[in-house]
Amino acid sequence: MLQIKNLSIVHTKDLRSLINDFSFVLNPGDKAVIIGEEGNGKSTMLKWIYDPELTADYAECAGERIINNERLAYLPQELPLSDGAKTVYDYFTGNEAFWRKTPKELNRMSAQLSLNPDIFYSDQRMGSLSGGEKIKVQLLSLLLEEPTALLLDEPSNDIDLETLEWLERYIAGFPGIVLFISHDEVLIERCANVVIHIEQVRRKTVSRCTLMRTSFAEYVSMRRSNLQNQEALALYQRRQQKMREEKFRKIYEKVSRDQNSVSRQDPHSGRLLKKKMHAVKSLEHRYEREREEMADVPDLEEAMYIRFDNSKTVPAGKTVLELSLDKLVCPDGSKVLAENIKLFIRGNEKICIIGKNGAGKSTLIKIIAEMLLGRDDILAIYMPQDYSDLIDDESTPVEFLSVTYDKEEQTRIRTYLGSMKYTSDEMDHRIAELSGGQKAKLILLKLSMSGANVLIMDEPTRNLSPLSGPVVRQALRSFPGAVISVSHDRKYMEEVCDTVYELRQDGLFNCDFPSQPVSGPGSGR
Repeated sequence: MLQIKNLSIVHTKDLRSLINDFSFVLNPGDKAVIIGEEGNGKSTMLKWIYDPELTADYAECAGERIINNERLAYLPQELPLSDGAKTVYDYFTGNEAFWRKTPKELNRMSAQLSLNPDIFYSDQRMGSLSGGEKIKVQLLSLLLEEPTALLLDEPSNDIDLETLEWLERYIAGFPGIVLFISHDEVLIERCANVVIHIEQVRRKTVSRCTLMRTSFAEYVSMRRSNLQNQEALALYQRRQQKMREEKFRKIYEKVSRDQNSVSRQDPHSGRLLKKKMHAVKSLEHRYEREREEMADVPDLEEAMYIRFDNSKTVPAGKTVLELSLDKLVCPDGSKVLAENIKLFIRGNEKICIIGKNGAGKSTLIKIIAEMLLGRDDILAIYMPQDYSDLIDDESTPVEFLSVTYDKEEQTRIRTYLGSMKYTSDEMDHRIAELSGGQKAKLILLKLSMSGANVLIMDEPTRNLSPLSGPVVRQALRSFPGAVISVSHDRKYMEEVCDTVYELRQDGLFNCDFPSQPVSGPGSGR
């Protein structure tokens, strides 16, 4: 059993309350997902539960952790810098549990994640692994310890579809406790039987936490229904209140006029009117009590708002990309990743490239970006998987988005950031202090402000919450230009993309026709 009592978290930078006096209990078999908008304290909660020291430098936390006999294992959202410089072998051998496993056990566990058993002895640097390979290696190291409770911060980030399906099966079948954060709505729908929702309402001044023991789909449905009922009741009560107050106003004014006009020679009528005014005052007090008991209009942390310029179209017959590569080579030149790659994109096509981890998807989309960013006949912009390739962590969100730095631009930028659910304090924070989701929103805002008609994106939805994801997918679906992307997000592929291609060693294949490689113009449609 894992029990958390009266947890409160305050961000020390702006003294914002992230979580206030929240308690819950998780038992073996519970698969609890933490959801909420970016920057609401999800990762901070997970870190504190594992080790309060992990949050000490940026948050004040109070509460009680009752771990009992649980063996906790924690997967951070990003690989620590200190581990990035290690070889894979050093990373594993630094875990005492590695030395307790037999070669047979190591082989079996690596096979579960579709990893070669030689991975344990690799001299490759952890920081040079692909995003998905980093996740797999970290997961494998955790599983060596045979934990009874898994605390997973975005385990679905950057892993390929095959490993994602394995992760779903593993979480669903894990006999102990799993407390996880994920932005993959399909994984949440298939795995979670407990939902913890962290919200920041009243312009991020009040924290609200909800726990429901139900599936994610049922939670969303019940929440929507409850909010609709609450809103309907609140609006009905306010209409009734308005009618009552209008009726009361007329009665009050009539009695007041009668009192003012009654003659001193008619004391009997004066006494009657005084009693009547007393009754009117009693009625007013009753209405005030009823007003206090009325249902509140739902106070929600609404998902962000984003839109692209609908005038930035690409003509239907315009050739956006005509790519032909004999070989795709990894950046250091040490390995051929794929051969015979062809891709043709015309007009406002929206395509997604998938493939196994390490197949070279990010390498390929970087090559595509290099081809398109310098073109004069289109305006392309690139969203990398590694945000640090584009963002200076020491700058602020306002500085990152600024071009002219004039007052009018600064005002417009702050308005846009507000629509992305940034508080005024967060707009002036160092970007290094923001969550991965807030950084993703920042880059998406940069894309929307750029006026580009070709978007090149490597995992565009990887850090967005289940509340923000649908908003971004709708905006990208409505985008009038071309979208060239790499993603493992199944909702994104289904709702945004016209065509999905799989990158294999022998070429790029249209997933609608998996046995036929893409060979030239028009063949991908």
